[in-house]
Amino acid sequence: MSSLIPRPNLPTLSPYARNVWETFKTAVVVYLLVTRALKTERHVRARGLIQSVKDIYRWVLQQALLLALRFPAAKKKVDTELDKARLNIEMKLVPQGPGVTRHLSLPEKGQDTEWILAEMAKMDEEAGSHVDWRSGKVSGAVYHGGEEMQKVIMAAMERYCLSNPLHPDVFPAIRKMEAEIVAMVLKMYHNPNGAGATTSGGTESIIMAVKTYRDWARATKGITEPEMVVPITAHAAFDKGAAYLGVKVHSIPVHPETRQVDLKRVACAINRNTIIIVGSAINFPDGNQDDIVALGKLATKHKVGLHVDCCLGSFIMPFLEEAGFPVQPFDFRVPGVTSISCDTHKYGFAPKGNSVIMYRDAALRRFQYYVNPDWVGGVYASPSIAGSRPGALIAGTWAALQYMGHSGYLESCKNIVGAAQTIAHRIRTEIPELRVLGSPPASVVAFAAAHGSDLNPLEVGDAMSKKGWHLNALSNPAAVHIAVTRLTVPVVDNFIADLKDAVRDAKLAPSGKGTMVMLYGLGQSSPVGPTMVGHVAEAFLDTMYKA
Repeated sequence: MSSLIPRPNLPTLSPYARNVWETFKTAVVVYLLVTRALKTERHVRARGLIQSVKDIYRWVLQQALLLALRFPAAKKKVDTELDKARLNIEMKLVPQGPGVTRHLSLPEKGQDTEWILAEMAKMDEEAGSHVDWRSGKVSGAVYHGGEEMQKVIMAAMERYCLSNPLHPDVFPAIRKMEAEIVAMVLKMYHNPNGAGATTSGGTESIIMAVKTYRDWARATKGITEPEMVVPITAHAAFDKGAAYLGVKVHSIPVHPETRQVDLKRVACAINRNTIIIVGSAINFPDGNQDDIVALGKLATKHKVGLHVDCCLGSFIMPFLEEAGFPVQPFDFRVPGVTSISCDTHKYGFAPKGNSVIMYRDAALRRFQYYVNPDWVGGVYASPSIAGSRPGALIAGTWAALQYMGHSGYLESCKNIVGAAQTIAHRIRTEIPELRVLGSPPASVVAFAAAHGSDLNPLEVGDAMSKKGWHLNALSNPAAVHIAVTRLTVPVVDNFIADLKDAVRDAKLAPSGKGTMVMLYGLGQSSPVGPTMVGHVAEAFLDTMYKA
């Protein structure tokens, strides 16, 4: 049959052409091998040989376990446990009972203001027992500037509730206020001639920075496989931005005592594809500050960007020196710093949903923009991810900054940092079972078990939860932190007293059943532990949208 199918007349290659063809194939193979070898070399240099071997071993073991979990018996057991976790999350977050009203479709007729406010009050009650942030027992989360300030913010937001900065010709005051917010924060960080933009929060500010450096490196250096170098203590938004934007992340360990990023490992991780290195002032997990001056020198030497994450440090770090607290350089006065993120909605006490991303100059900021001149709907340009944005939040932020002023933020810094340092000092001197991680300069204090102690700090965290405190659990090492706010200042003595009791309870009768302990235990239980924690997190996110 095949003999009946005509074959095309293939030209016979001359010896010279055949030799060229074979050389070309060899060159392609060599190119692929060299490219892969270079990628491997960069990866190993950044991670270190021992850690790279550990990563490979862990990955192989993880894949083997995940394959084993596909067998019916194992899969059924895992699904059963995840269903229990999902049900437990729903029981905690979704109001239950015959008295709960669910609004799953539009009402036939619109409701009046009185009914709407009454229904909102009812929903507050439906939630049952939940943390009362007004008591000062919540770590971070609510950055409250006071009742009078709240009234000022709400008045500003009401005045501009329909505004949209996408249309500066329609809402010129919003454009002016946004520009002034950026200018005020730039001056606060010692770069009055720099450039910036407001965003919806610290995560968007960080993602915008990653996008900016990716596009800058592509345009100026021809980098098409971008990489970034970040401390393991840097905010997860850097990993999120990298995942969204196709940037490889090298996570660098920190010194176990100082909690500052390992500078030698940072230097080793920088390569021809590096677009940005990162430092925190302060970091979220333990509230410590990286050596920004040293990172600036590395960034300058290798001609890469240096982003300093001050989202949490926000309106605390710039006032430390004037308030009389020791502080290491961190802002645009440091050579090599090219961008900084600062959350106005944290210690700036602005309404939630506002942050500022700053650049050393306007030329770098242009790489943040998105511009489409060819759209059939007209020229489209936006400075950040969103198109339409709530001008009311900009107005509320501008009002907050004007209301507080320099003196207000200085006084706030003194009170908050003073309280944080009191907590750190009393843990060090009065609770020998615990140790403070590093030397936090600002508002966050993290504590782990003292060296040589078998105390589980997450048991302490769970015990504190029973006493009404809402703290943050950390890993590597297991620890707990509190982010001090203005609401925390008056209850520092209560915090220390409860912490002493919690340590005693955790030593004498550890339950092993608290949320912190169980989640950490699941994550550390095996190489697939993080995957299981990821499934629990997904169940939590699903529950957020369960009406």
